[in-house]
Amino acid sequence: MLLLFPVWESQNNRAEIIHNEQGNRITPSFVAFTDDQRLIGDAAKNQAASNPTNTIFDAKRLIGRKYSDSVIQNDIQLWPFKVVAGKDDKPEIIVKYKDEEKRFCAEEISSMVLIKMREIAVIFLESPVENAVVTVPAYFNDSQRKATKDAGAIAGLNVMRIINEPTAAALAYGLQKRANHVGKCNVFIFDLGGGTFDVSLLTLKDGNFDVKATAGDTHLGGEDFDHRMVNHLVKEFKRKNKVDISHNPRALRRLRTACERAKRTLSFDSEATIDIDAIHEGVDFHSTVSRAKFEQLNMDFFEKCMNTVESCLSDAKMNKNSVDDIVLVGGSSRIPKVQQLLQNFFKGKDLCMSINPDEAVAYGAAVQAALLSEDVKNVPNLVLQDITPLSLGISTHGDIMDVVIPRNTSVPIKKKGNYSTSEDYQNSVPIKVYEGERLIASENNLLGLFNLPVRCAPRGLPLQVCFTIDADGILNVSAEDESSGYKKDITITNENGRLSREEIEKMIQEAEFFNAQDMKFKKKCQAISALDDYLYNVSKVMKDHSVSSKLTPVDKSMINSAMINGKSLVDGNQQEDASVFEDFLKVFERIFESAMNKINKRLRR
Repeated sequence: MLLLFPVWESQNNRAEIIHNEQGNRITPSFVAFTDDQRLIGDAAKNQAASNPTNTIFDAKRLIGRKYSDSVIQNDIQLWPFKVVAGKDDKPEIIVKYKDEEKRFCAEEISSMVLIKMREIAVIFLESPVENAVVTVPAYFNDSQRKATKDAGAIAGLNVMRIINEPTAAALAYGLQKRANHVGKCNVFIFDLGGGTFDVSLLTLKDGNFDVKATAGDTHLGGEDFDHRMVNHLVKEFKRKNKVDISHNPRALRRLRTACERAKRTLSFDSEATIDIDAIHEGVDFHSTVSRAKFEQLNMDFFEKCMNTVESCLSDAKMNKNSVDDIVLVGGSSRIPKVQQLLQNFFKGKDLCMSINPDEAVAYGAAVQAALLSEDVKNVPNLVLQDITPLSLGISTHGDIMDVVIPRNTSVPIKKKGNYSTSEDYQNSVPIKVYEGERLIASENNLLGLFNLPVRCAPRGLPLQVCFTIDADGILNVSAEDESSGYKKDITITNENGRLSREEIEKMIQEAEFFNAQDMKFKKKCQAISALDDYLYNVSKVMKDHSVSSKLTPVDKSMINSAMINGKSLVDGNQQEDASVFEDFLKVFERIFESAMNKINKRLRR
């Protein structure tokens, strides 16, 4: 997964993607824990091979899901880090940090990355950053969207809006390529990223962005292609060397990194070479993967993408000939076979590849943020009309799903459904809220449930259920007994993955603790570096005979003793607090400066 932090530049009337401290515009969403510090982004990914069990990635695939979810169970077999079931079946990641075992939920890991991105933005803007627009896969369900908002809250950000990634990409496309276009234009967004796949069909007309249909898979992307290549090469290594490296986390991490590079190479070359020195017990590994082999390994994934494309057009009731532009988004959309299949599906129509596929979503998020901010000037006059990706409804008598809001309905929206009690003299009626497309309610995703008190009466008592979806795509449900006036709202609780206010507050405190720890570590590193630099400079002076010969024996002894103690402190006592190094440096400076002042006084006489 990759993250970008964009801002809107009013002066130039465009979005600007901010580079991180390493000069990269894209930051990998990796978090790593070592014996003495926490690393985020490039620094975390760069050490993943040497610290695989404590380097976390793919939090996006965990967020808002249950541990018992079959998707999580399958992924656990592939991750080098440990995931266990926590409270209410919530997945928790176990890492070792400062010789202690720590547990984190996916929201906490995501919040750490968001904190890092905010720090990058603060340095660039030289002002505080409090509000944010966050993009999510179009097929994220209600609990995944809520969990994403929780991650923003833990990071100390006010999430102004959650928008779908392909919709954000369409905003970028509309602003960059269709700003002066007159008339209606149907745009198909094909978004194949590292972990998720989304497609959306939008109609652009006079600055209005109207989403007609969306489809996708929250568990399909570049990392799945990497898994296939890794598994293929593990088998090859076993065949050649009679050794199974599938249970060696460090070897698998090094192999995965090599496969990621090979995948990118195969986007512009016919074959890629994989060379890894001493991958396992001193044995080197060399292999060549052709583009044809890569395509063969992943063809079922590619065909699944095309089936999703067809489903989206069918939902929109639009013919493929009516699509004016096809926009590629996400790094994996660069794969030649994917482009070929997509072009063949649209009967040879040219694909729009002039927009940076890695930055389009972030660019669109900046546009949306500018539209929501009252103090931002020179904002384009755009209107965004998004949709809900899944049908929403309640379970009725016989476990039948009654849809209140069909999928691909424009949001925000408020819709009511009329029902009645099914039994005589009921005291309450259970309201079970589901999302999904199955006729059998229990086969869909249960979002939440509550009991509505009702007047004791024969069956047939009229009830009204109201579904409200806000601009973030988040659902609120209320039910009312119209005869008695009893009314109750749904409360999304921990039973379906939602964090409580207390848990969020606790995680905010933990985030502040980790930030304080990081700052403490940074301060200590700076203190050690300052002391080491001073030791180096003094040693150079002491080697200069014209200076050292003028020192008194007492001063020379004190300086040499301080240098030995200082060197010992730098080399062998890393656990000390920054103040220890700072205090020692102050004492050392006084000793050395005092000795130098004595020399200068003698020379002036």
